This record gives sequence, C-alpha cells and structure tokens, in this order.
Amino acid sequence: MRWRPRLLAADPPELLVYDEATVCPYLQGRDARMPLRVPTRMLTAQEFAERLRVGDRRQGVLLYRTSCPSCQACEPIRIDVDRFVADKTQRRVYRRGLDRIDVEIGPPELTPEKVALYNRHKAERDLNADGHDIDEVGYRAFLVDTCCESFELRYRVDGRLIGVAVVDRAEDALSAVYFYFDPDFEPLSPGVFSIMKQLELCRAWGLRYLYLGLYIRECPSMAYKARYLPHERRIAGRWRRFERAGATVDPMSEET
Repeated sequence: MRWRPRLLAADPPELLVYDEATVCPYLQGRDARMPLRVPTRMLTAQEFAERLRVGDRRQGVLLYRTSCPSCQACEPIRIDVDRFVADKTQRRVYRRGLDRIDVEIGPPELTPEKVALYNRHKAERDLNADGHDIDEVGYRAFLVDTCCESFELRYRVDGRLIGVAVVDRAEDALSAVYFYFDPDFEPLSPGVFSIMKQLELCRAWGLRYLYLGLYIRECPSMAYKARYLPHERRIAGRWRRFERAGATVDPMSEET
C-alpha cells in the first residue's frame, strides 16, 4: 500500500505530506528521515516559537524535524542573545561590513537578480549536488512562500546585490532560514556579517534567541555554527548550553 498523507493533531492541525526514508543531504552514505508537515493555516508568532523550541525547521510552507532511525548527527542550534559574546574575528568582520555593506529589510520577494545570484552561489561553492539550477517556480516555493512571519535581508555594495538572508520571526526569536551570497565578495565574510546583523536585530527587537538551523559536526557547511559561543544545541530532547571553554556542557530544561 502506498504511503498517504494524514492529518496530525497540533495547534493548528498539520497535514503530514511526506514521511519516507531518503538519501541524507548532509552526510554521504547515510539515510535520512525528515517528515514534512504543512500547517492548515499561517502560524502565529507564539505558535511558531513553540515549534522552534522543539527543533522544527521551515522550508517554504513546510515544517520538518529530523527523525532518522540510526543517526542523531543533526542538532538544532540557537544563540541566547544576551549571553553571546562575539570573538575578535566576528567583531572585526562586522565593523568592516558596516562600512561597506548597505542593508535592506523587506518581505521575501522573487526577482531574476536573486535567482541568478542563488544559482551562482550554489554552483561556485560546489553546493549544487544535482547539477540543476533552480528556476523561478522553485525559488518561490523554497525562499518566498512561508507559513509564518518572514522577511529577507538584502545586502548590497555600491548598489550591487551581494547576499540575501531569509529570516523567520517568532514571539521570542529570529530563525535564520537560508543565506546565499556572491562568491566575489567572500573576503568580506558575508555569512559572518549576516549572523551578526541578525543578532543585532534580535537585540533591537527584544528577542531572546537567534536560531541557526542544524549543527552537524561532520558536515563542513553546517559545522561552522559552533563558532558562535556560547550557544545551545538540542540533544536527545533537551537544550544544552556549550560555553566558550569548549568541553563545558550545561544541561538545561526542555521547556527553556
């Protein structure tokens, strides 16, 4: 019998639209299971905050949480904004970026300029595993459509678009969804600048957390998130704090 979608009890209810084993997109040779759910209406800021707290991530209108049967490599990671202390490199990158990069904030929008930059970023940084460019339909489904309050940060240098960060807003947090940039501007460390900018917005808006998605120690494109210290990672259903000392782990309540 073929797998069929089903309605899940949640607030609001969610439709489980996909729940099958697939090839892991992060670690070679491993299987993954990431059930995909669609809320039956737009989520409020409070409802979305609850989903982030239990480890959910958003892609387009879909929510997902890793549920792999034989692997726990993916760990949701967040920064407690009041506890975070930028290191020397992060501070230097942010100061330099403020001098050169203009920041625009607005709703997620589809433009040919963004689609072209997204595809160039994927191709030149060897992130395009299937070798196919995204088209406007795919871009809209991935980075414009949403089930919660979302916005984008557009970064420009002398009027040229050099990066875009798609960000979600919850009751007590921002959540970094996706970031892509012009490889020509890699010396400016636009990824570091973008995270520092989102932390600044959290402080300005009185938000406690910045969620950075998933930390995966064995995946270089996901492991860099551990450089932002102290941070918290959700392991075995509990958020645990990792201090700058490195090995220090502070167990925390699941409800925190």
